[in-house]
Amino acid sequence: MRKLMFTLLALLMGVTVSAQSADKLYEQGKALYDAEKYKEAVPKLRQAAEKGHKKAQYRLGRCYDKGRGLEENDEKAVEWYRKSAAQDYHKAQYELGKCYKNGEGVKKDRKKAVELFIKAARQDNAEAQYALGKSYLKGKGIAADEKKARQWLRKAVNNPKGGKDILADIRKEAAEGDEDAKTILKMVK
Repeated sequence: MRKLMFTLLALLMGVTVSAQSADKLYEQGKALYDAEKYKEAVPKLRQAAEKGHKKAQYRLGRCYDKGRGLEENDEKAVEWYRKSAAQDYHKAQYELGKCYKNGEGVKKDRKKAVELFIKAARQDNAEAQYALGKSYLKGKGIAADEKKARQWLRKAVNNPKGGKDILADIRKEAAEGDEDAKTILKMVK
């Protein structure tokens, strides 16, 4: 019995040390990423991502998606976004949804995109709320519903985490003559 308890304790400590080192690797990689030192960030992010760190998986996906620190590769971006999204990370769910919406690194699938936008939007991701609102407005990947479109679009622009930027972009696009942006601007007032 003692031997079993000792083995379980050792195993638990090993998992804890692994998690701590993944967190530390992620924080180091994120700091380098934020400083735009992408080539230096990638190895740290990769190590943390391979240990299952959902934010590192997302950021490594971004590196592949945007060609930051390594060669752009949409399929690899999808692979890492998918791993992070499976752990319910809203930023990865939104980015993976965009990949499905645009057919980048994966076969275009508007319905799957909307499913991912819904998951991220429910976690208060402003960009996903905006994408979901537009999906409802246009009836792409989901049945058109003006009431739900208005609801999600308003949530997006009023979201304290990015709503002001989204509203600024809508205003800019409307000023440039974008008809969808003009319609959305009227809906969110």
